[in-house]
Amino acid sequence: MANFFGNDLAIDLGTSNTLIYANGKGIVCDEPSVVVVQNDGRGGRNVLAVGREAKEMLGRTPTAVTAIRPIKDGVIADFEVTEEMLRHFIKKAQQRKSMVKPRVVICVPNGITEVEKRAVCESAESAGAREVHLIEEPMAAAIGAELPVVEASGNMIVDIGGGTTEVAVISLAGIVYSRSVRIGGDKMDEAIVQHIKKRYNLLIGTNSAEEIKIAIGTAHPDQDIQSTSVKGRDMMAGVPRTVEIDSVEVYEALSEPVSAIVDTIKVALERTPPELAADIVDKGIVLTGGGAMLPNFDHRLREETGLPVIIASDPAHCVVMGTGKVLENVEFLSQVKVH
Repeated sequence: MANFFGNDLAIDLGTSNTLIYANGKGIVCDEPSVVVVQNDGRGGRNVLAVGREAKEMLGRTPTAVTAIRPIKDGVIADFEVTEEMLRHFIKKAQQRKSMVKPRVVICVPNGITEVEKRAVCESAESAGAREVHLIEEPMAAAIGAELPVVEASGNMIVDIGGGTTEVAVISLAGIVYSRSVRIGGDKMDEAIVQHIKKRYNLLIGTNSAEEIKIAIGTAHPDQDIQSTSVKGRDMMAGVPRTVEIDSVEVYEALSEPVSAIVDTIKVALERTPPELAADIVDKGIVLTGGGAMLPNFDHRLREETGLPVIIASDPAHCVVMGTGKVLENVEFLSQVKVH
């Protein structure tokens, strides 16, 4: 029987990255959610590259070739391309040809519409899934961060992804309060692009902005000021140019998206029932998602809320690991699934 379900998959279909967990194998795919397509001149599109290879082509493609990020703000923006991307990743995750189509559990942002849910299910079915179950991202993140979600006590989880930030209070395997805002790593990259454009009249791409964020980004100013050089196109002269920027500037650029995330967390705390709020005072807030790795974000949140803040042990993989745990436990799946 175990072998029959041997090719089941858990998928974290993210705005920035798509991760796949295979039953019994762990994470088998962790690639950017980017697809490069070529227009064939007859209205059709051929897929040239998917994942890591495609991400390197972002902003570097000729006219007939387009690099697409089919997931926008956590939901499907381009149905056909998402289907192609999923088909590619599922094939890669399975490695060998299997007679049995996989059963798939996909996590979706909390609060997405029925239409958006149906789009996820249909694209996974078209990509070769036998049956599709959906679970909510904050629930998956909490399970992946090993929080006691089935107990009658409040757990607060903040999952900062590429497209969305999910804030949820979980108790008794259910979401008591949740809020999803369409601010995440992408908005931070965009803020860096705008800052450099305003201050230096220099145009840079989002990939370069992401590299700056990873190298010297911070959510809270500290004594250790770092700097890095940025290459881009001068808007006045129209020629390529290099400028030096430091971590204080990046902090200023990121202050708006970071403040918006902190405010969302504060609103969630205000709306939490008192008994559960008392549990959160003891246990603190758990941060997951790639955005949780922004240096000093936990420090900033601790300062603003006065609560303990814990970063999960492997924040970027919490959602897919949680989805994988649900996949392996059928009873648990029936408790937490939303479709």
